[in-house]
Amino acid sequence: MALDKSSKIYVAGHRGLVGSAIWNNLKQRGYHNLVGRSHSELDLTDQYAVRKFFDDEQPDAVVLAAAFVGGIMANSLYRADFIMQNMKMQCNVISEAYAHNVSKLLFLGSTCIYPKNAPQPIKEDALLTSPLEYTNEEYAIAKIAGLKMCESYNLQYGTNYIAVMPTNLYGPNDNFHLENSHVMPAMMRKIYLAKLIHEADWQSIRRDMEVRPVEGISGQNGIQDILNVLAKYGIEDNKVTLWGTGSPLREFLWSEDMADASVHILMNVDFKDIVGIERYSSVFYGASTGGDVNRNVSTGRGGAIPALGEIRNCHINVGTGKELTIKALSELVAKAVGFGGTIAFDSSKPDGTPRKLIDVTKLHSLGWTHKVEIDKGVGMLFNWYKNSLKGLG
Repeated sequence: MALDKSSKIYVAGHRGLVGSAIWNNLKQRGYHNLVGRSHSELDLTDQYAVRKFFDDEQPDAVVLAAAFVGGIMANSLYRADFIMQNMKMQCNVISEAYAHNVSKLLFLGSTCIYPKNAPQPIKEDALLTSPLEYTNEEYAIAKIAGLKMCESYNLQYGTNYIAVMPTNLYGPNDNFHLENSHVMPAMMRKIYLAKLIHEADWQSIRRDMEVRPVEGISGQNGIQDILNVLAKYGIEDNKVTLWGTGSPLREFLWSEDMADASVHILMNVDFKDIVGIERYSSVFYGASTGGDVNRNVSTGRGGAIPALGEIRNCHINVGTGKELTIKALSELVAKAVGFGGTIAFDSSKPDGTPRKLIDVTKLHSLGWTHKVEIDKGVGMLFNWYKNSLKGLG
C-alpha cells in the first residue's frame, strides 16, 4: 500500500536530533497520524516491550531513527554499549515491523559504516571493502548489520525497507553534553563557555551549566568547581583546546535537510527503484502478485534468487557532497559565537578518520538535493543553542 495522509507512521527516536526533525517534516506535509514513544515510555532494547507496542499500535510505516550515539570519546569508553544497544534496538524494531506487516520502513544509519581509507568521495559500493576506523568500529558494525537486515528482508521476504546513511548531522535538538556530544555542538559549547569565562559572565555560565551539567557539576556549584570541570574539557579563559590536529576533513548536513531527504525517500522511493525495476520486479514480483511491491509476497520462500545475481549496497548516502577541515569549522563557529580568543589543537588526541566525504550521486538521481550550506547552518545552530538556555538563571 502507498502511504497517504492517514497512514500511521511510527517514528522511533522522535525526540532526537534527526527523529524530531523527521516528525516535524511529516507534520508540515500533512501527516498527522504519527506515533512516538520516549525512552522512558518504550525501551527499544526490550524485545517483549517492542512486540507489545507493535501489537497495540499496528503502524503502517516505521522510521527507525533511534540509536545509541556519541563522539570519539564516548565511542572509545562505551564500546560494548555501542554495539549491543544498537543491535538490540535494530533487531527488535525490524523483526517486529516484519511480523506486523509494516508496509514501509526507513532505517537511519551513518557514514561511519565505510572503511577508514575508502576512496573519496565515498560511493555506496565502498562498504566492506577494507578495515573500519577503530574508534567507532562497534557503532559502524551495528549500523552495517542494520542496513544488511533491511536488504536481506527485502530479498528474502519482498519487504520494502530502505536504509539511508547520513553524513555528520547538526541542528535543532542537537546534543551539547560535553561527555558524549559530536564534534560541532561540543566545539560550539566549548568556545561559547571560554568566551563567557573571559567576560566573567557568571550568570550565563551558571545558566548553561544548569541546563546541561558536566560530570555532575551544575550552575549551583562554586566558581572553582565549574572552572575545574570545564578545564578537563579544554575550556579556559579565552582559550579552547580541541582534540586532534584540526586537519581531518568533514562533511556536515543540517538535520532538517536530512529529515526532508528521509521523508522524500519514505514517500517516493521503493526498494525496486534502487536495485532496478526491470531485474528486480520481473523476477521477484511476478504477474501473480499483481505488482504489489509493499507486502510480504514471498512468505515461506527462503533463500536468494539466482536470476537477480548479487544485490548489495542498496543503501543511500545522504549528505551535501561538500567538506571542510575541523580547523576551518572551528573558525566558522568562533565567528558565529563572537569568540576572539585562542583555539588550540592537542595532537596527542585521536583525529578519527582523516577524510569522510560521501558521493551523493544516487541521492540526487532519486530527486533530492540539500538546501542549507554550512556557513549559514553554523549560525542557525548557535541561535538555537542560545534559545535553549533562555528562561533560566
